[in-house]
Amino acid sequence: MSDVRAIAEKRVERKIKFKRNLYSYIFVNIILAVINFIFTPEYWWVLWVMFFWGIGVLINFLNAYVLFDKFDSEEYRERKIQEEMEKLRN
Repeated sequence: MSDVRAIAEKRVERKIKFKRNLYSYIFVNIILAVINFIFTPEYWWVLWVMFFWGIGVLINFLNAYVLFDKFDSEEYRERKIQEEMEKLRN
């Protein structure tokens, strides 16, 4: 039972991390876009910030909602151990 709780806690932490990062991304990039528009409208440097930070947000999203614990579960670990043992036997 505690294993299920630990997995659930880990998933919730990943979702919270994603949401915090997303909200920060939106808020900070709006401010930076306004600053960029006011001071240097001829060059949109804010797009670089949005792009690279966006990659991080995407990774957080994938970890929180798509990948789950695909590579961190006991089933995956056990399956890989069995595969390695099979390779060693051959």
